[in-house]
Amino acid sequence: MKIGIMGGTFDPIHLGHLLAAERVGEACSLDEVWLMPASIPPHKLHAPLASAEHRLEMVKRAADNNPRFRVMDYELVKGGTSYTVDTVTELMQLYPGTEFSYIMGADMIMYLPKWHRIGDLAKLVQFIGVARPGFVLRVDELEPMLQERITIVPMPQMDISSTDIRERIREGLSVRYLVSAPVLDYMEVNRLYET
Repeated sequence: MKIGIMGGTFDPIHLGHLLAAERVGEACSLDEVWLMPASIPPHKLHAPLASAEHRLEMVKRAADNNPRFRVMDYELVKGGTSYTVDTVTELMQLYPGTEFSYIMGADMIMYLPKWHRIGDLAKLVQFIGVARPGFVLRVDELEPMLQERITIVPMPQMDISSTDIRERIREGLSVRYLVSAPVLDYMEVNRLYET
């Protein structure tokens, strides 16, 4: 079984996340892509604005109609700071024989050397990077041990960010077509990010 893990705060999950997960699933012949909201990501300067429950529910609604997607609440249930190396190690024990990859934006690929216990993590997973608008990826600048563990998947350029979505909502602007309809409905009903 080949599994791609896409972690993140998903605050909120948007169409860029979903398109990236779909493209990577196809390009890398993954059996499933696990969408895994982080509890407290170590590289973020602030805690997610939406609660863990709201973020998880939005991810469930976004993934609902895609048979390749599976929503995993593993890091939310575990709580605390989410270090990828710990999560992957634990998942390998829970799902023996599974081949795990970790999916991320190109900007995070270049940040990999700063990740907690990156040497250990690189022995456990293949990293799959997706292109981001305006970001020049220089994999050749990374150490060889990391270079050989990275696969890049091309993706249509969509300049969508959770930060921009939250800001638009605060300003009373539309985020239709930036998030899926079920996620938009959920955010509106629960008045997420309005203040």
